[in-house]
Parts: sequence; C-alpha cells; structure tokens
Amino acid sequence: MKHHSESNSITQVVTPLLPPPPPDCDYENTQQEDPIPQDGSISGAVFNISTTMVGAGIMSIPATMKVLGIIPGFLVIVLVALITDITVEFMLRCTSSGKSITYAGMVGESFGPLGSLAVKICVIITNLGVLIIYLIILGDVLCGNESKGITHLGILQEWFGIHWWTSRAFALLIVTLFIMLPLAMFRRVDSLRYSSAISIMLALVFVVICSSMAFYALWCGKTQSLRILPDFSKVTVLDLFTTVPVFVTGFGFHVNVHPIRAELGKPGDMNWAVRISLMISVAIYFAIGFFGYLLFGDSIMADMLVNFDHSSNTHAGRFLNDIVRLSYALHIALVYPIMNYSLRANIDELVFSNENRPALALDTPRFVSLTLSLQALTYLVAVAIPNIWYFFQFLGSTTIVCISFIFPASIILRDMHGISTRKDQVMAIVVLILAVGTSAIAIWSNFYSSTADQS
Repeated sequence: MKHHSESNSITQVVTPLLPPPPPDCDYENTQQEDPIPQDGSISGAVFNISTTMVGAGIMSIPATMKVLGIIPGFLVIVLVALITDITVEFMLRCTSSGKSITYAGMVGESFGPLGSLAVKICVIITNLGVLIIYLIILGDVLCGNESKGITHLGILQEWFGIHWWTSRAFALLIVTLFIMLPLAMFRRVDSLRYSSAISIMLALVFVVICSSMAFYALWCGKTQSLRILPDFSKVTVLDLFTTVPVFVTGFGFHVNVHPIRAELGKPGDMNWAVRISLMISVAIYFAIGFFGYLLFGDSIMADMLVNFDHSSNTHAGRFLNDIVRLSYALHIALVYPIMNYSLRANIDELVFSNENRPALALDTPRFVSLTLSLQALTYLVAVAIPNIWYFFQFLGSTTIVCISFIFPASIILRDMHGISTRKDQVMAIVVLILAVGTSAIAIWSNFYSSTADQS
C-alpha cells in the first residue's frame, strides 16, 4: 500500500514511511473498498428514475387540467420539469465536488449535522407516507372502500363476492408477501430496473386505454369541451397554486439520485438518465392529463379511477375499467420497492450514522431486519388507519418541496465547494422563492378550503 507521503519532494524516495498493514487489518476499510458495484446501466437508471416520478399521482393529473386549462397545464408541467433538472444538476455537481455519497451527507457538508438530520427526517416522513398511501390505494382498488356512506366494491369483491379472503387485510398481506417483499429484498437499486420497466409499461397501457377511449368518444361526438385557459368564473387565482404540489410530488425523485448515481459506471451518465426520464415523464403526464380531461371534461374527479367506475355501465366499459384498475394496482405495487429503497437507506443512516458498521447491503442481519420492519409497519398502518393518508398528504406536500427544491437550492447558495457561478446563485434564489411561495399559498388555500367545507 503506497501512501501520499511517497511523493515527498525533499527525499524523492518512493519507499513508504510506514510499513504496509497486514492483510487482515481493517484500517480505513471504508475508504479503500467500494461495496457498491459500479456496473449499472443508463437504461436501468432511466427506468428507476421514471418509475419514481410516475407513481400514484398519475391519476390526479387530469384534475389539474380542469383548474389550469390545457395550455397553462402543459406549461406548468414543463416548468416544474425544468426546475427539477436544475436542482438535480445542483445536487450532482455538489456530490462530485464533495466527499459524501448520500443526500443527507451532501447537505451535511454545507449545513452541518442539523442540515443532515433535516434531510433524513424529510425523506423518512415523505417516503414512509408515500408507501402507506400506496398500500391504502391498493386496498381501495382491490377490496373497495366506503366514502360518505357510499360503498365502492373492489375488483376482488366484484369478481368473487365478499369473503374473508377478499378483505383488505388478507389481500394486502398477499400482495406484500409475494410482490413487494421479494422486490424490497434486492440490495442494489439497479436490480429493480426490470420491475421499474414493467411499471412504466403499465403506465403506458393506461395512456393507450385513456387515449383510445377519448378518440372513440371524439368519433362518436361524446367528448367534453376542453378548457384552454383557466375559467375564473369557477376557480380563483389561489386555486391555481393548489395544483403545483401535485406536479412537484410527481417530479420528486431527488431521494433516489444518490443511490442510482452510485451504481453507474460513469457518474456523468446520470445527467443523461435524468433528462431522458424527465422527457418520458412529461410526455406521460401531459398525455394522461389531456386525454383524461378530453374524455371526462369538468366531471373529472381528483382521482380519475372514480370516473372509470361511473362509466362502466356496459360490458366493454366494465372490462376496460377492470384493466385500468388492475394495471394501476400492479403499477403501484412495482413503484413501492424503489421508494422503499431510499427510505431504508435514510433510516439506516440516521440510526447507525455514528457506528463503525459495514455498508447496509453487506450487513445481512441489519438489512433483513430493517426491511421486514418497514414492510410490517407500512402494512399494519395501512390496514389499521386507512384515513391516515390525509395527514401524510398535508405533511408530505411540505417535506417534498424541501427535498426537491429548497435543499438543493440552499447548498448552491451556501457554496462550500466554490463551484457556484452568479447564474447558479440567481437560479437558486428564483427556485427558493417559487418553492416557498407556491407551497405556502397552496397550504393556506387547502386549509381554507377544508375549513370552509367543514363549516
């Protein structure tokens, strides 16, 4: 082992000052060995990033078109995608200039232990809430729910009737044990590329079904009139801001930037993967928003699955409804592992950050116990408290803005590595103003609307 001291300019002797350590010595093991194989592919990174973005919020996009109109809706999608690209570039540049390979560590280099802790807490709150919401949605799709005194049957109950084995608890247990848990046991994020590819294909299936139904309705003259611009006789200016968190959440994949980048052979490939993924997500979001709004018009609901339920009066309608719901349920089940990956990593980094332990992927007892604990926790909460998603929806709309926009912009302004140009700092300030302003207005508007509804 040769040390840096071998380049001593005084003696010009290449003999090390200290003898090499014995083979069994673990001295500075974490610096000398890289436990993460760097053989990930760009295509795998594209699938994993795209799957992180195109999650459960895909069904909420058409409702934003009703509020914004087609043209402003498309512009907002593109704007949020551009800001996402800017903030991810900030993160990649800071990571390349620093020593940390995690999101929390990167922020910790600029803002110390408190900054690192803030990132971990935000990621844990966001991802844990997302995973619980995914399970709740799966339970609603498969086993139905009851809302405002109206019972909606799930796919299993429609097909087989109401039995104990079509109940929410049993159905979610089967999905968790035989789909989610095996995928969650993968120790490398690149190993999820195939399930992520299937997830994206299922999202495209939904786009094809929705667009086919819209074209058929257009041929029959049954399509709804489109709103090109906002109709301020029905919405207010504040209502426009309530749509922004939907898109911010949709493009929020920042928690998986570091795990995916760490497995790429060339870290520079991450820039290409990010931009390709953003283009795919923009295309999917706008296609679903446009065709969903064209198909259902102002009757579009916050969750478009409800509209498909109402339009399933014929055999063909019921068949398409079942396909849409099944593909959506499987899509959600395949998004779950990629979000679980970053949640598990941040919990491990929070709990074992000050201990001299091997990497999580190399410590089988720690990896398995943490994975099983997270699976059990999300399952139990989703079954026992299905209405908890309201709490996570409010809290997540705040933490996701911090993860996606506020933290990346802040590290550029802090500029601990001296890499920020004046243009970078101006863009970071603009991102901060937009993030804080739109988030505050959206939270206040949602709170005011919920208070008005209760009164």
